[in-house]
Amino acid sequence: MSEFRVTRHFWLAILMSHGVGPLRGNQMKSMKKVLVLGAMTAALAASFGASADDKPTIKIGYVEGWDDSVATSNVAARVIEKKLGYQVQLVPVAAGVMWQGVARGDLDATLSAWLPITHGDYYKNFKSKVVDLGPNFEDAKIGLIVPDYAPVSSLTDLEAKKADFDSRIVGIDAGAGVMQKTSEAIKAYNLDYKLLPSSGSAMTAELARSEASKKPIIVTGWKPHWMFAKYKLKFLEDPKKVFGESEHVDNIINPELEKKAPTVVSFLKKFQWKPGEIDSVMLATQNGAKPTAAADEWISAHGDRVDSWVK
Repeated sequence: MSEFRVTRHFWLAILMSHGVGPLRGNQMKSMKKVLVLGAMTAALAASFGASADDKPTIKIGYVEGWDDSVATSNVAARVIEKKLGYQVQLVPVAAGVMWQGVARGDLDATLSAWLPITHGDYYKNFKSKVVDLGPNFEDAKIGLIVPDYAPVSSLTDLEAKKADFDSRIVGIDAGAGVMQKTSEAIKAYNLDYKLLPSSGSAMTAELARSEASKKPIIVTGWKPHWMFAKYKLKFLEDPKKVFGESEHVDNIINPELEKKAPTVVSFLKKFQWKPGEIDSVMLATQNGAKPTAAADEWISAHGDRVDSWVK
């Protein structure tokens, strides 16, 4: 591996050969992770001559920093490993690269597809190359969120109150669907606000500081999320429906997974959270538990639910 040194031009050539347009920053890094993972997996399989009886490793893409994505992916991965006997590789990627990876087969699945609005454009682009197995979480939602003490209740209130919020909205990673919708909302409601990209963890850290000092703040957010269990928050009303209605988070796979691991596909068709179930996993991780440990604890405490998924 010491000889495996490549240039940016090499990666650009590889990406273009796979039909992927120019990427920047974290998107380039994420796509390189997926390509390296696929190449190394193929090389190792060829080197060791794996037998037909060996179960393949299942590659699941998730969005690092999205607490629901981390929790759902880790619980599913541990069930697949413990109950179905497959090894699972969890791959952190940006949302767009996640969809591209599943469509191309570099990733076998993602359990983090927000539909029909947040990831609607991704689904439109890749729906002929992926299979939607259905939702793992119903009644999901995205939008702009403020503490309940903030002097606004609707997006229509924001322009008149921009001084209270320093004319800023604290966002997450720039490629996220909620960020795209927030940009649309700023135009639709004619808001003189600046949308500040950051990350999920940076956003919640700034929310925590504002909560501690009771300072008004607007953040891009979504539900399910642990912050609703920790703070008193409210979604701002959206009369123009820029952020859409309630959504669902779906399990999306590459079609080849049905041949590669049919029992995994059968599980993913049944894997669905009931209201409140995911909250304890997210909170455990937020309070310092490793995602794998939080998943194992939940699985141990909910044996009947897990059995219903893998029957």
